[in-house]
Amino acid sequence: MDRVILHCDLNSFYASVELLDHPELREKPVAVCGDPESRHGIILAKNEPAKRFQVRTAETIWQARRKCPQLILLPAHREKYRHFSRAVNAIYERYTDLVEPFSIDESWLDMTGSLHLFGGDGKAVADEIRSVVRRETGLTLSAGVSFNKIFAKMGSDYRKPDATTVISPENFRTLLWPLPVTDLIFVGRAAARTLEQYGVHTIGDLAQFDREALVRVLGRQGVTLHAYASGREHSPVVPLRDMPPPKSVGNGITFPHNLVGWEELRSGLALLCDSVAGRLREVGLKCTTVQITIRDPSFRDICRQSRLNAPTFVTRELLDASFALLRGVWRAEAPVRALTVTAQHLIPEDEAAEQLDFFSADSLPRRDRLERLERAVDQVRRKYGHDALSLASSVTGETPPSDPQVPL
Repeated sequence: MDRVILHCDLNSFYASVELLDHPELREKPVAVCGDPESRHGIILAKNEPAKRFQVRTAETIWQARRKCPQLILLPAHREKYRHFSRAVNAIYERYTDLVEPFSIDESWLDMTGSLHLFGGDGKAVADEIRSVVRRETGLTLSAGVSFNKIFAKMGSDYRKPDATTVISPENFRTLLWPLPVTDLIFVGRAAARTLEQYGVHTIGDLAQFDREALVRVLGRQGVTLHAYASGREHSPVVPLRDMPPPKSVGNGITFPHNLVGWEELRSGLALLCDSVAGRLREVGLKCTTVQITIRDPSFRDICRQSRLNAPTFVTRELLDASFALLRGVWRAEAPVRALTVTAQHLIPEDEAAEQLDFFSADSLPRRDRLERLERAVDQVRRKYGHDALSLASSVTGETPPSDPQVPL
């Protein structure tokens, strides 16, 4: 018996949440950003009318306004997004206890064991969930229904907004195989360039490519991607309660324009360290190692890591360590296309004994103050919303919308 997997993806999530308070703007081009007053601020999300002007997530405000001079900017409210994400996932759990969040606005649902309780038709259940979410939250979603997780996600991407697409064993070759290979999840630009050299342009080309030859071209990733394209992906839907603790916490971003100079580079790192530190605090972990990956405009990557003096989830300490790594291998005038910061070798915060020697003992009071300050900011923002406290920092960008900001 084939599984019945749903993938539900909330449409233009951040913008849609903001428009609940501004219904008069629904038909106008709207974007969400961290600082609407900053010309160099970053677009975090946009609604459907803004998409028609080719406004893109992660580009700067001035770039977006060159495309759409009438673009309306709204500030981000991250606590609102977390609230609605929890509310929508609670709706999903009325239909199955197997709900796996993929991001703040996407989740997989395994309906195989409970479908008979709701009429036995996967598409009908997906349509019902869309209706309930719209009625109870005011938000719309696109749903994919399929026999595995990858095709279910591709189904939710196939028609937007507010639609259901069924990807079945009978129709997946017709619907998905003609699509560009880059539409397959986890096929990045580097893999796509390699595949193109071997005549692989579509998902169907990939599925029909010799599997063993693909392994020689892409290594173990080739096995995975071939299974995805062929419909032979069988990973389970794993609810949050059953997920193991993360082995690392990282965040990366490809910037809409290359960063040049120490100030821009430190600002870019600050965005990422802020996000990573917030996620560490959320899960009660500290890291003992920080790693950075630098990508230049020619897609060459440099990766460096450093062991920290003591376990931490403090933004400032992650930023200082990351920036030191960057300055050790980079020139200020060399452009940077993308940065990634990863916290590694994680330990529970209650087991994070200070690893201090004679010379570092004086840092205890400062670290304690920083930890208490960031915890206090987290608490205030959870209670009153993200914008209740302003960012005491010289950085000019915005944090990714799913993670809290903290003073730097």
